[in-house]
Amino acid sequence: MCLLMTLFAAVIASICWFVSNPQKNLQLGTLSLMYWGAGLMWIVDCVFATYEGEPFLNISGDDAVLGAVVVLVGLIAWFVLLLVKNPKRLFVNTF
Repeated sequence: MCLLMTLFAAVIASICWFVSNPQKNLQLGTLSLMYWGAGLMWIVDCVFATYEGEPFLNISGDDAVLGAVVVLVGLIAWFVLLLVKNPKRLFVNTF
């Protein structure tokens, strides 16, 4: 389930990156790369789980919580990056 949630977040972030205005400098490309990297990590994990005899996708509650945590941590990291980059100069001379 974490694979599906992460890939869904990657697709949504990529679509937002394609349709956004590059003048705003929202770092959406970085957000989509974070999710695509996490999705690649989960694909490798699923391949090795299948090699060990487990099912490719784990549809459990714990796996769904893990996927939600990964998506949330990606959003938090992106928000911190936005604060550090300060695209609209909202926080003048604070960093």
